[in-house]
Amino acid sequence: MEQGLLDTMTKRDYYEVLGVSRSASGDEIKKSFRNRARQLHPDNKESGDEAAFKELAEAYEVLSDEQKKAAYDRYGHEGVKGSTRDFDNVDFSSFQGFGFEDIIDALFGGGGGFRSGGFSSSRTGPRQGAHLKYDLEIEFLDAVFGVDKKVSVKRLEDCASCEGSGAAPGSQLNTCATCNGQGQVRQMVNMLFMQSYQVISCPDCSGIGKKIDKPCKDCKGAGQTRKTREFDVKVPAGIDSGTRLRLSQAGDKGARGGPYGDLFVIISVREHKQFIRDGQTIHLRQNLSFSQAALGCELKVPTVEGTKPLKIPSGIQSGSQLAMPGLGVPQIGNPNRRGEQIVHIFVETPTKLSSEEKKLFERLAQLRGEKLSAEADKEADKPESKTEENGRKDKKKNGRKEDGHGHKPKEEENIFEKIVDVFRPKGDHDHHHDQENHDQEKK
Repeated sequence: MEQGLLDTMTKRDYYEVLGVSRSASGDEIKKSFRNRARQLHPDNKESGDEAAFKELAEAYEVLSDEQKKAAYDRYGHEGVKGSTRDFDNVDFSSFQGFGFEDIIDALFGGGGGFRSGGFSSSRTGPRQGAHLKYDLEIEFLDAVFGVDKKVSVKRLEDCASCEGSGAAPGSQLNTCATCNGQGQVRQMVNMLFMQSYQVISCPDCSGIGKKIDKPCKDCKGAGQTRKTREFDVKVPAGIDSGTRLRLSQAGDKGARGGPYGDLFVIISVREHKQFIRDGQTIHLRQNLSFSQAALGCELKVPTVEGTKPLKIPSGIQSGSQLAMPGLGVPQIGNPNRRGEQIVHIFVETPTKLSSEEKKLFERLAQLRGEKLSAEADKEADKPESKTEENGRKDKKKNGRKEDGHGHKPKEEENIFEKIVDVFRPKGDHDHHHDQENHDQEKK
């Protein structure tokens, strides 16, 4: 099977691509195309699909042209083979940063029909200048509070020597013999069982309608040259990566006296070494020691406005989050309305301890009844002899465990009594020991 026939067989039905019936009117086809193109065009971050947009553009080019539509209705894809633009070879990356209307106008013009390029339906008259794109990278804090920047771009402007005509001084502009001054020619396209014509820009005069006898030496007949220009860009507070700023008439100058295009500045924000941004919220990691987490404290933590005090409650756990209202990112257009900063708490385990610190931790473990070794459980794991088992049962019957003098063993004293003794105020602590000694003397 030939490759061309295979390609036409694998193509989807144009009516299906546009989502209309075969009896749909021209207005219905146009309306459906614009609705779907708005969703699929490459500038749409949420639902843009370049391959689907190309398929949609090809379908609309055929069904919006009465002659091509009639050929398609009768013969299918083979009937319009070779009469459509090869959208697969269109580089849509050149449209990045442009709006939906700009892309549609560039491809199909204001009248809804297909045209091969440019922004004006008239080839011989003034043409809109091309839009330009500039990638601007800014610092994290500049994105939060806003900043003024200067950008330099090379844009097309009318040649100063020939004032945009493209002709050298004294040169004559002659009417193009190929297009008779129209700037356009009709090109025949062979379709299945029929022939069709499409209008293209004149290849001899590049659509001007005139041919220059002696081209300008500075612009080589183009009528325009590139010049470096500097523009001020006001970056608003709260801007984020991917935001597009539009500078009106800062793009290329239009040919033959046409207006300037626009300059689109695409913002990219550098990452910060401490702060992480999520919308209007700023996140920060804050490490705490064991003592700070257990006792609570007040720290000075970094914010986008400098260090600010933050009260840490006692007993805070690792993974807790503390909010600092009004220290987040401002809302674009309303800088007084700001998000919050979220502080994420991480309790650090010390990796090296001095001998004194080690003793303190061991004392704390003892006070809390925490075993630091499995050796302490070895005696408990030994099987009991028959005599020990009977003795344990007898003591259980008496309702308490006693030593030979009828006292509770010291190792079985309630751990909470120890904690109370340690943390009892000094005056009460001395009184407690005096009372305990007095009881011992009575015994």
